[in-house]
Amino acid sequence: MIRRRSLLALAGLGGAAALLPTGPAQAAQASQPAQTARPRTIDLPAPTTGRPVGTTTLHLVDRDRPDPFVPAAGPRELMVQLWYPARAAAGHPRAPYTTPRVAAAIDQRVSLDPGTIAALRSTARTDAPALPGPLPLLLLGHGRTGLRSNCTALAEELAAHGYLVASVDHTYDSLAVEFPDGRLVRTVLEDEPADLEAAERREIAARVADLRFVTTELTERQDRFRVDGSRIGVLGHSMGGSAAAETMRLDERFRIGLNLDGGLFGSPVPDLGLDRPFLLLTSLADHETWQRWRSHQHAWGRQLRTLGAGHLSFTDLPHAALPGNLPGHIPADNYAALLGTIAPARATELTRAYTRAFADHFLRGRPAPLLDGPSPRFPEVELRWSRD
Repeated sequence: MIRRRSLLALAGLGGAAALLPTGPAQAAQASQPAQTARPRTIDLPAPTTGRPVGTTTLHLVDRDRPDPFVPAAGPRELMVQLWYPARAAAGHPRAPYTTPRVAAAIDQRVSLDPGTIAALRSTARTDAPALPGPLPLLLLGHGRTGLRSNCTALAEELAAHGYLVASVDHTYDSLAVEFPDGRLVRTVLEDEPADLEAAERREIAARVADLRFVTTELTERQDRFRVDGSRIGVLGHSMGGSAAAETMRLDERFRIGLNLDGGLFGSPVPDLGLDRPFLLLTSLADHETWQRWRSHQHAWGRQLRTLGAGHLSFTDLPHAALPGNLPGHIPADNYAALLGTIAPARATELTRAYTRAFADHFLRGRPAPLLDGPSPRFPEVELRWSRD
């Protein structure tokens, strides 16, 4: 049923395909009518503070590096979405969740009713004026064949609390990337590579290079956004979490790292550990790569498990799953593995609270008792392991 060696090798929204029916059965299920009428809009949870959030996209080209997946394509091209604290939102439209063509690609890949992802609405305002002053920077990575929009609700929360968040579409890994000239570039990754470990090493190396390049671009530009180079972190979901760990290992600019339910694949981090703070937020109780990392971690570390969560509970997908009739398209046990039993709004609340506590503690020097033990506010979260 789960064809890869672990659920944690799956990606963000795109990774659900490994648990979906294939061929005629999938087509038959996709043709079934939705059990309930899909709402015209699906609002993601607004940030927990009323401060306005802006967003914009950047098209970046790394002319010193040929594309690692399709060398014939020329220099590595990336689309990056930024979320940031804004001075005001008046006069700026609410940003779309993604482009219409990418939204349709997600619907098809994940077996949602057509139009579901297009109905998602975020809070951020397009190109709203940014607050002045240097901002701490957080790089955000998607899962294998995921997309930069996968964790929009989390990104908006962090931006509302004063962070510049940069989410990277890893071209040819990401399910679909639309460039400003209208090109739609789709993933070239195989669902089941013949040499899985070699593929993971290659994919992680490409992601790490992308994240380091984007960080350099943002810290050296210092035009529209001023980045505080002494306060930079990296986080990601699934394979993006493994890339976050490897990025920290190779680049001392990153002071903290956070992994949202990702196996530590494609990297020597499990056997070397890290010398800076690293947090695991997980749905599973344990995984062999986490066990090895815990044995070698040299600095502050935590594993916090959310009871009732599924692998995709740390993304935006739970908010679209029921409106998009995902339970009508995939088997119940697969649905549980992907989304668990926790309510979507609660899953988002927990992920936001622990991510922000971690970033605030290590990048802003604020107390974070939430990270040190059980909390009556969040009884679903258990402390699995800690090192100070």
